[in-house]
Amino acid sequence: MSRFRMHILVCGGTGCVSSGATDVFDEFERILNEENLSNEIQVVKTGCFGFCEQGPIVKIYPDNIFYVRVTHEDVDLIIKEHVIKGRIVDKLLYHDPIKGETESEHRHIPFYQSQLRIALRNCGIIDPENISDYIAVDGYQALGNALCDMSREEVINIIKASGLRGRGGAGFPTGVKWEAAYKNESDKKYVICNADEGDPGAFMDRSILEGDPHSVLEAMAICGYAIGSDEGVIYIRAEYPLAVQRLEIAIAQAEEYGLLGDNILGTDFSFRVSLSLGAGAFVCGEETSLMNSVQGLRGEPRVKPPFPAQKGLWDKPSNINNVETYANIAPILLNGSDWFRSIGTEKSTGTKVFALAGKINNVGLVEVPMGIPLRDIIYKIGGGIRNGKEFKAVQTGGPSGGCIPASMLDLKIDYDSLQAVGSMMGSGGMIVMDEDDCMVNIAKYYLDFTVEESCGKCTPCRIGNRRLLEILERITSGKGTEEDLGELKELSEVIQDCSLCALGQTAPNPVVSTLKYFFDEYEAHVKEKRCPSGKCVDLLKYNIVPDKCIGCTICAKNCPVSCISGERKAVHEIDQDKCIKCGVCLSKCPTKAIVKA
Repeated sequence: MSRFRMHILVCGGTGCVSSGATDVFDEFERILNEENLSNEIQVVKTGCFGFCEQGPIVKIYPDNIFYVRVTHEDVDLIIKEHVIKGRIVDKLLYHDPIKGETESEHRHIPFYQSQLRIALRNCGIIDPENISDYIAVDGYQALGNALCDMSREEVINIIKASGLRGRGGAGFPTGVKWEAAYKNESDKKYVICNADEGDPGAFMDRSILEGDPHSVLEAMAICGYAIGSDEGVIYIRAEYPLAVQRLEIAIAQAEEYGLLGDNILGTDFSFRVSLSLGAGAFVCGEETSLMNSVQGLRGEPRVKPPFPAQKGLWDKPSNINNVETYANIAPILLNGSDWFRSIGTEKSTGTKVFALAGKINNVGLVEVPMGIPLRDIIYKIGGGIRNGKEFKAVQTGGPSGGCIPASMLDLKIDYDSLQAVGSMMGSGGMIVMDEDDCMVNIAKYYLDFTVEESCGKCTPCRIGNRRLLEILERITSGKGTEEDLGELKELSEVIQDCSLCALGQTAPNPVVSTLKYFFDEYEAHVKEKRCPSGKCVDLLKYNIVPDKCIGCTICAKNCPVSCISGERKAVHEIDQDKCIKCGVCLSKCPTKAIVKA
């Protein structure tokens, strides 16, 4: 039984740390020591609570009081009022902008009400650097059950029966993948965790590793037992220093407790895990490129077949899943496949973690049952669009996904539904766009990313995507033609059909989906030489409305290239040939006489 009467949980995920959570944690420890309270009140640095928009977050347990946007200056107030006197600090509670009320418990906050946490079950609850915390919430129980009471085939059959699909790509059935690696006999096999999360705006895997590293280690050991492997490798990008640090601590602790290493739990099963740091190449998220990188080779995809289950790392049978997939394994073994299948849809069971980002009020990490309508994610959980703007589209699946328009807000989010509308689940990035975003420019942005990240091994990806980008650059600069629109579609189809790996095959998705759902914007760029959203600088013009101009000269004085002329108290003019479209005049005009056209 804990000797502490109260625990103060401070979010220690990267998002909150970047907002000052470390200072908050240190201040709690300092003041509690000064007040001689450290023997009865413990400060715990947890993983991510998910509600990144409101960080740093502090939760008081067992009171279940949820404080948001806490600074180190607030710590003294929390201790004096809440900890010592038992008074809730109202000004630090979450304020619901719709209800106009404050909420003291996180379960009452709309952001959390539609969520169901399985992969994120321990994030924000336990100390990720203390294995005892993980064991206290049934950690390593699933591994013990598997080693002591189950055959390898039984473990695989439970995972197959659960319907769990890979959470990092196209959604291949996890149990089927494990079974393939199990059936391929070899003197050596490998279990690989893909933690190379490279999608812009994605931070799901990072948060799990920072907040609950043992859940991944336990799942990898279970997989090792099931397929007959004694060695695991976690391939993680070096840009995740906090996740790397906590994994190293977790591995050392698990070895010390006899939960990794030789003869685990007194059985004849041995399993060790090591880390391999990646340099941040997006293509290394593809499984065969990843394995090449681990081996010290250039990060390029291999021709398949043979598949990794046949010939993987060091040419040995290997199983590879991403972080979120592994995070679901222990709960499935503990609760059963029927329990997992009862969540989600028939073909997309369980939950999915999404990183909500972009033009949304509640930026954060969410976990929802498969099949939830997109509308619920955007408006119930996400709190709607910033500044009261209209929702325009959402990009799912990262650079390899597609843009889903506002007309599909009631789309149910699962693997098959997303694929049917030209997008994909991917690892779970969800970038929200509003009425001010230009969808042609968005397609160009994502294609520019994939062109930069292409390994260059196959011609369709190396050359084809470069040609697509050049066409989009012409269109957004006002030099596009109607023939370009047909060429975009035709070239995209060739690249999708002929590229060697998934990076090339899916790279045109943003182009294809925006052509399908926002063709009117392409036509405006090409036929009218106009960007409806005013984002494409080369198509932008700033004009002065004569009836509103009072001749105050403020715009002329602030123009960095002196392209605005006119006498005082007279209507001014903009020299379009000199104008660099910086927008300074628009922001400085006191009468709103300057408009974008």
